Amino acid sequence: MKTKTQLYLALLFPILLFAQDVSLQSFATGFSRPVDIKHANDSRLFIVEQDGVIKILNSTGITNPTPFLDIDARVNATENEQGLLGLAFDPNYTTNNRFYVNYINNSGNTVIARFTTSANPNIADDTSEEILLTVSQPYDNHNGGALAFGTDGYLYIALGDGGSGGDPDNYAQNLQSLLGKILRIDVSGATGYTIPSTNPFVGNPTGLDEIWSYGLRNPWKMSFDSDNGELWIGDVGQNSKEEINNVPIVNAGYNFGWKCYEGNSIFNTNGCPAMASITFPVNEYNYGGNPFRCSITGGYRYRGTAYPDFQGLYFFADYCTSEIGTLTENGGAWTMTMNGPFSGNIATFGEDMNKELYAAGLSNGTIYRIIDTTLGINENSLADNFQMYPNPANDFFQINNQNVASQIEKVALYSFSGKLISTTNITTENQKITIDQLSKGIYIVQIILNNDVSVYHKLVKN
Repeated sequence: MKTKTQLYLALLFPILLFAQDVSLQSFATGFSRPVDIKHANDSRLFIVEQDGVIKILNSTGITNPTPFLDIDARVNATENEQGLLGLAFDPNYTTNNRFYVNYINNSGNTVIARFTTSANPNIADDTSEEILLTVSQPYDNHNGGALAFGTDGYLYIALGDGGSGGDPDNYAQNLQSLLGKILRIDVSGATGYTIPSTNPFVGNPTGLDEIWSYGLRNPWKMSFDSDNGELWIGDVGQNSKEEINNVPIVNAGYNFGWKCYEGNSIFNTNGCPAMASITFPVNEYNYGGNPFRCSITGGYRYRGTAYPDFQGLYFFADYCTSEIGTLTENGGAWTMTMNGPFSGNIATFGEDMNKELYAAGLSNGTIYRIIDTTLGINENSLADNFQMYPNPANDFFQINNQNVASQIEKVALYSFSGKLISTTNITTENQKITIDQLSKGIYIVQIILNNDVSVYHKLVKN
């Protein structure tokens, strides 16, 4: 027979499972224009600063005093969209110590380069640079910059249309130019790169061998879904639409439409292919408005475990409002929700090795954790006299009792599915409750008072 507590939790948890509240929690500060966040399949986060420096941020929120890589002297970051823009670690990094960067050199052109780590795993060998590819840039904006390895083991490179406005030289639709494209190359050899045989224009003089897809204006961040391998791209619009593209990589040769189309709307279809050949975005939002939205920052599809309500959501941001957007799949269609606004001009997202998500504020130099703060009921209305901290927690949590310390009798901890994990008798004020043995995820804390009244809190275990 169920107890009253079990019955209450059974009624409560269905509400919890379908609610989420996206929020940002400051994790580390003091960075200079962070534009990328990556991990090397360990607990470290690598923070890319636009001026040409990569720093290591540890799981404790402490930044190493010595940069992982400093190539400031080689990087041109004079203009707003120039600089060191992208980082990717080789799928075999643990054995070959190789990683890749995308930066604008002192001649104003895009460089894709490979480096290796030194004998010290926290410091790269800045003399090991091998330049794989250089792409001339006609203007200083629309450089793209994202790098990512697909599940096929190939390196994908995002390049903008060369800049100015309206793609005046039609680079994005020109298959004899690398601009406005996603490139795909094989970097598994000892030096240089080769072309995957499945690239769409291999052996076809119509297009350059490196091209995997085309028709992009300024793809500002792309990522691969770690669950199904699909590619997500946030493509910055001209002055009407900001768009999100999502495609499987088992196919190739996608034409995402620019400058023929901006999002789903016609921009300039002079000389363009048939509409049926265009891969249109899965969703878009309007440029301008109130709040004023201006530039999409592509993100990740959530595949972590700490926040079950986030599972499968695609996260992105708008740079001007620092709103965090999500896409939810509904029968093949995607529903958009905007959360915030926040602050800091969100310029990039990142995953840690556990697939939990982070975001970076370009203007305030802050690295944030993306968290779910919703319990599904109003916690404060149930527990005005209690504060549970830290939350999220690592090894323990405790309850700060305001004016009612003597009333707390027990604290019970439940799994998110309602299974009782432990019960702790409270004998001292601010007593610590150990949780280091628990797996990462969300738990429900029941605070049991000596008058048989209970209040509930959500606990996030990191």
